[in-house]
Amino acid sequence: MKKKILFIGAGRMAEAIFSGLLTYKKEYIEEIIVTNRTDEQRLFDLKEKYGVTTSTKWQDEVAHVDIIILAMPPEAHKEILEDLSLWIKGQLVVTIAGGIGIQLLENILPEETPVAWIMPNTAANISQSMSLYTFGKAVKEKHRQELELVLTGIGDAELCTEQQIHDLTAITGSAPAFLYRFAEALEQSALEYGVTKAQARKLVTQMIYGSAAMLKEGHAPDELRDQVTSPGGSTAAGIEVLDQNQFTNIIEQAVIATQKKAQQLAGK
Repeated sequence: MKKKILFIGAGRMAEAIFSGLLTYKKEYIEEIIVTNRTDEQRLFDLKEKYGVTTSTKWQDEVAHVDIIILAMPPEAHKEILEDLSLWIKGQLVVTIAGGIGIQLLENILPEETPVAWIMPNTAANISQSMSLYTFGKAVKEKHRQELELVLTGIGDAELCTEQQIHDLTAITGSAPAFLYRFAEALEQSALEYGVTKAQARKLVTQMIYGSAAMLKEGHAPDELRDQVTSPGGSTAAGIEVLDQNQFTNIIEQAVIATQKKAQQLAGK
């Protein structure tokens, strides 16, 4: 059966998810409803671009939908959940906010409300997200199928425990920003050798794409690194600089900082 999906929140991740669904799972979608309370221009733009239904009052839409996706910031969840508890009628409620988890949803929403937590990344809008997910104790087979619709519409997914999602969100959800920062630095280096900005973008993008494709084929990253790095060669000299500047430690510290901030924003 086709599903009606309500998004409470109209930010970039909400857009990434429903654009992926409309592109790759449109035959299973009856209606996408996107809401926020204040930014009517944002709603107008999304309606023009995707043909979604928009509203500034999500309360009017709850009774008519199958799935409710909470796409607002972590710090807004408690207030919205308290309000939602007055309107919900057993629909699947999914949060996509970092640091939130299942417990907050189950504590505030009516007992036996099916809830889930998905941590996607922005590649959802091209159906290439690596999403982590878990679900609450009231989720039944019907709700798992609804959750699967959302997940398969935006890419690949891995079932985890709630704690694992807390621990791994920095790697699957935030680390794309680390990679893009790395790409920016490589582009800047390429520009210093006289190529155009378009050429630099092409060189770096294809390098990253090809390298990721080899990883996806199942090759281990250390094996691939060794294939490129001849002992005493030019690549080895570059790796040595990364090691001298504690590249691995920098990545670890970035992951830890991301986790801590996510917990703070979620009120933990």
